[in-house]
Amino acid sequence: MKGDKKMAPIQDWIALSLVPGLGLNGYWRLIDCFHSPTGVLRASQKELHRVPGIQNRQIAGLVSRDTVLRAGREELEKLESGGAEALSFEDSSYPALLRQIADPPPVIYILGKKELLQGDAVAIVGSRAATVYGKRTAFSLAESLARFKVGVVSGLALGIDAEAHAGSLAAGGATVAVLGCGLDVVYPRQNSNLYRKISAHGVLVSEYPLGTRPEGFRFPARNRIIAGLSQGVVVVEAAKKSGSLITAQLALDYDREVFAVPGQVDSHKSAGAHWLLQQGAKLVLRAEDIVEELPGRIMSCGGDESVGKRGKVPDLDPDTERLLNHIEPYPQTRDQLMKHSGLIPARLSELLLFLELEGLVEVLPGDKIRRVEES
Repeated sequence: MKGDKKMAPIQDWIALSLVPGLGLNGYWRLIDCFHSPTGVLRASQKELHRVPGIQNRQIAGLVSRDTVLRAGREELEKLESGGAEALSFEDSSYPALLRQIADPPPVIYILGKKELLQGDAVAIVGSRAATVYGKRTAFSLAESLARFKVGVVSGLALGIDAEAHAGSLAAGGATVAVLGCGLDVVYPRQNSNLYRKISAHGVLVSEYPLGTRPEGFRFPARNRIIAGLSQGVVVVEAAKKSGSLITAQLALDYDREVFAVPGQVDSHKSAGAHWLLQQGAKLVLRAEDIVEELPGRIMSCGGDESVGKRGKVPDLDPDTERLLNHIEPYPQTRDQLMKHSGLIPARLSELLLFLELEGLVEVLPGDKIRRVEES
C-alpha cells in the first residue's frame, strides 16, 4: 500500500480524486507525503507547497477544503442512489490483483456483484471490427472458461469485448466490464442490453466519476485496469498497432500471462496476435490452454471445447456429404461451390441452409461460405 494502514473515509478518497487537474500521479504523490486523503485535505497551503511536483493550480483546488469535501459527499450520494458504490485502495474489497500494479486507481466505482472482483479471471480483448471467426472464438473461449470457474474481464467495446462478455454470461460465468467513462454512461450505445445484463449478473467497473464522457485518452488508461484485474490477457484478434497489444504489454509489465489465438496468416486483423505468438505468447486453441497456466489451478474435467468446434456431424445424404467435402475453413463464394460440387443453384441453396442450421457451415458477408470444424 502507498501509505499507512489507517482507514480514511471513502468520501475523502473520492473528494481528493475530484480535485481539478490533480491526476493519478499527483494523487499518489500527495498520499505518499500525507499518508491518507484525510491528511492531504487537512494540510495547509504551506505544507502542500513543499510536496515535489505539485503545481499551484492543483494546490488552489485543494485549499478550499469544504468545497472539496462537499463534492465528495455529493458524488457518494449519487452513486448510492443509483445502486453503485465506491471502493478505496485500502478497502478489503478492492481487488488484490489490481492493488499490485504500479499505478492503481485510488478509487474504483462499481455497479453489480463486487465479489466477482476477487475470483480467478483472465482478460479477453481484441478488435472492435472483428471477423465472424473472431467473434465466435471470443464467445466460445469465454463460455468454456466459465465452466472452469474462471471469470472474463474486458472493456465492453464492440466486437471481441462484447462477445467475450456475452459468452461468459451465457454459461453463468463471472464477467467484469471495465469502462472508459462513468458508470452511468452507456458506451457504445449498441451494447446497452449487454450493459444491463452485466450490471445484473456481472460487475461494471470504472475509475471515473459519474457523468464522465468516453473521451479517447481514457481508454489506454482503462486498459491498465483490464490487465491489472486479470491473471492473464488473451488477444483474439488485433491489428499490429492496437489497444489490445497495449493491454498485452501492460500484462507483461505486471508479470501476468499473455495468450494469443491464431487466425488466418493473411488476415491483417490477426497480425497483432501473430506478432505476440512470435514474441513468445502462448498459443490458445481451447480454454484448457489458458487455465493450465493460471497460478494454483489443477486441470479437471470441464469445458474441453477447442476454438470454433461444434456438435457431432449428423448422418448426411450423398449430395450433402459431397458438398460439405468441398467447403473449406476459408471462405468461398457460392459460385465456386456450385462449380466444384456440380449442384444446381436451388439444390445448393437447400443443402447450404441445412448445413448452416446444423452448425456445420456459416454464411459470411458477401454471401461467402466457410466450414465450421466439427468435434
